[in-house]
Amino acid sequence: MSLLIALLDFAGSVALLLWGTHMVQTGVQRAYGPRLRALLGDALRRRDRAFLAGACVTALLQSSTATGLMTTGLANRGVVALVPALAVMLGANVGSTLIVQVFSFDVAALAPASILIGVIAFRRGAGSRAHDLGRVFIGLGLMLMALHQLLGLMARYEDAPVLRAALGTLSSWPLVDVALAALVTWAVHSSVAVVLLVMSLAAQGAVAPEAALAFVLGANIGTAINPVIEGAAGADPAGRRVPVGNLLPRIAGALLVLPALPLLAHGVAPWQADPARAVADFHTVFNLALAALLLPVLVPYAGLLRRLLPDRPAADDPGRPLYLDPAARQVPVVALGNAAREALRMADVLERMLIAVRPVLTREGRHDADAIERQDDVLDRLNAAIKTYLVGLDADELGAADHRRLNEILRFTTHLEQAGDVVDRSLRGHVAKRLREGTAFSNEGRDELLTLFDRLIPNLRMAAALFTTEDARGADALRAERAALERAESEASDSHFERLRSGRADTLQSSALHLDVLRDLAQISTLIAEAPAPPDREAASDPAPPAPASTDRPPSR
Repeated sequence: MSLLIALLDFAGSVALLLWGTHMVQTGVQRAYGPRLRALLGDALRRRDRAFLAGACVTALLQSSTATGLMTTGLANRGVVALVPALAVMLGANVGSTLIVQVFSFDVAALAPASILIGVIAFRRGAGSRAHDLGRVFIGLGLMLMALHQLLGLMARYEDAPVLRAALGTLSSWPLVDVALAALVTWAVHSSVAVVLLVMSLAAQGAVAPEAALAFVLGANIGTAINPVIEGAAGADPAGRRVPVGNLLPRIAGALLVLPALPLLAHGVAPWQADPARAVADFHTVFNLALAALLLPVLVPYAGLLRRLLPDRPAADDPGRPLYLDPAARQVPVVALGNAAREALRMADVLERMLIAVRPVLTREGRHDADAIERQDDVLDRLNAAIKTYLVGLDADELGAADHRRLNEILRFTTHLEQAGDVVDRSLRGHVAKRLREGTAFSNEGRDELLTLFDRLIPNLRMAAALFTTEDARGADALRAERAALERAESEASDSHFERLRSGRADTLQSSALHLDVLRDLAQISTLIAEAPAPPDREAASDPAPPAPASTDRPPSR
């Protein structure tokens, strides 16, 4: 019974440590996520600045995985070259050791004060930066409390025969220690938590120094495995260059250091008597050594990665999402950026649909009409993939700005999908009817329709630009263009009825079709103009993420 209680105490303390780490990461991401990503983007020009930026951002986020996802996203977009991206990862590895250094000192007494400060800040109101920073302080306090409990727990049970036998067995197999620590780190997604746990075990003498150092090597490998394994299946291998480039040196470094662990363990003792501090120092020195060795040779190393992971031509499936990386959902600002990029692909698909339908309004074009149906299928698939991806985000990790951006993306994709339905199900049907019946528009009617139609694509491009920039002047221009288009539609309708009153046979023959097409163009124009959210919206109208909007076709005007 006492063994069961001890295991429950141990598991609860580890869970508290993991949850505290999670709160720190999510709090910093909510408070400063977009700014940290912008900092990375600005610094990714030179390898020295990139290294420092990676260290600073990771020291704040306490997650080299999060930094890696941001960097990989920028690299895959072509914003940054591979060499600076690898330099960021080297800096991120060093940055993740800083909190371990802080916790290696006796700072457990700060836990109550940290939690108190966090609760006061957290209760200031949802959506504020103080609220998010409150999560950070609460998380730090929980981490300190968990470490204090682990130390006390190990002190009570350090002489237990079963525990001594189990840990003694591990200590005799360093390679097993490395593999076990790598597996645990991959499972819990936090090298910080695993290294802190190893520090607690080492501080009470529960594990031998050699085993503790082996666990640290495994933790460094495990945290680099996550981005490699959790990347999008079947994605272009070139998109894995940064995570693979981060993993390979850690494996190589661990294999080189592993045979020397007995010497290192005995050599550390004279100058660092505290086992916990020795673990923290080894963790930092290992990552600094890798950075010092790799920074000067990043250019040839990047060339090697390009040869190992060459660019692969994308499969001929336009409906397959290109940017919805499942691993990126750990970092909301990255996941939302990926979804926004995929939404812009929907705008490109809708533009191709409009280009395809234009000629068949006025001449024979069955092939183009078939292409419209295929493009609408692509639009539907991309829309469904984006919504599924966004629904998979953890609502607890989304700040107010993240919720707003999620709403904007859903609004944009839903409107584009509905516009595509109008083109495919309504406008294409009217075109097919014209082809079957041999109906021809009057010259004036045809010119009016084409004049209105030719304003849709510029408006779509303006809406896509506004979706990415949220520029107030762009919003004003789009609203003005929508109003002008509505006036032009009204004038075209008046002109059509005037021709009917004059008794023109060609107008009478195509009247119903002409009015149907006018209605479709008006509906498409409205959906395009309303797709981007107004930039002067309220800051946080709804903190909860919405359910995916319906993709049913809206009623005709």
